[in-house]
Amino acid sequence: MFVEKVNEKIILVGTSHISEESVNLVKNTIIKENPDCVGVELCEQRFNALKNKKSWENMSIPKVIKEGKSYLLLTNIILSNYQKKLGNEFGIAPGSEMLKAIELGETLDKEIVLVDRDIQTTFKRSLDYMSIKEKFKFIFYIFSGFFEEIDEETIKNLKNKDMLNEVLNELSEEIPNIKKALIDERDEYIALKILEKYREGKKIVAVIGAGHLKGVKNIIEENLIKETFAHRKTELEKIPQKRSKAKIIAYVIPILFVSLVIYGFYSKGLNFTLNILIAWTLINGTLSALGVVLALGHPFSVLTAFAAAPITSLNPALAAGWFAGLTEAKMRMPKVKDFEDLSKLNRLRDYWKNNITRILLVVAFANVGSVIGTFVALPYLLSLF
Repeated sequence: MFVEKVNEKIILVGTSHISEESVNLVKNTIIKENPDCVGVELCEQRFNALKNKKSWENMSIPKVIKEGKSYLLLTNIILSNYQKKLGNEFGIAPGSEMLKAIELGETLDKEIVLVDRDIQTTFKRSLDYMSIKEKFKFIFYIFSGFFEEIDEETIKNLKNKDMLNEVLNELSEEIPNIKKALIDERDEYIALKILEKYREGKKIVAVIGAGHLKGVKNIIEENLIKETFAHRKTELEKIPQKRSKAKIIAYVIPILFVSLVIYGFYSKGLNFTLNILIAWTLINGTLSALGVVLALGHPFSVLTAFAAAPITSLNPALAAGWFAGLTEAKMRMPKVKDFEDLSKLNRLRDYWKNNITRILLVVAFANVGSVIGTFVALPYLLSLF
């Protein structure tokens, strides 16, 4: 935990996110410096979640699925529970120093500045940078590393560090491309947000993770004398469109399949064509349905995945997991207790017991099964000719 004074108007407070000392440091620095603004390493979504502990209860699961935010929500839940588990070891709630900065800033009538980039933008840019192999590594890491027991050595090492950033740094060693969006770009974005207030002539105390301190300070110092940097901030806020390669594959698959069906019909007859359609349906549908079974989905969700996958695989705008997830949400409507228990998922098996996270697992596993099914079915169909 450190305080870095870039100049008389920019003061950076580096915290560990799960330390009582961090809370006191934040409080003392704000009172001592008496700034015009208090910056916190939060985006609007995380700010609202921190301020409103019951925000989960207002969440619409069907809306999350339809908007394609299932993976983001599941990752958020896992990260939040990991933070809380570490926080319990230290006897302090994660994010307490951010909450203290907000509460004290509001009490002193200071402007609260959310200096972090929107979490959805960061998540989507991270996925865009990752290769297919890295995405599978990411899934494996999420479902293994975050559920390991926390030993005494880990607790000791994290006492004076930015816990979340330590996790991200460890993750970036396994998946190098993820560091760009999760750490480097956020360092730059945070620095530019702080500089905006500096350009307005305001003094700001910014509370950020200790892991961001060095990067943010360096970027601020590099940009202090520059007149224009707003365009760069806009670039960092852009949500990437699908890569051209991914788009091409998404459209090549239905074209190739339809071509095989037409060619098969004219060259080998109706029975051969029916065999192609049956094989496509069985392979794609079965593997997607198997994904739902692995997620312990409702039997109707399994049937939905089986029926939807052969069709959605031919439409880039649809996904089998959406339909299976919506069916799961209908058949096993989340209860109030499920929302309340979202912050108590400490073991891997807990995610299969909670109706909300099970819905998200159904979406994810059905989609993965459908993708695998597509790339198994097409070579098989080609081998029939």
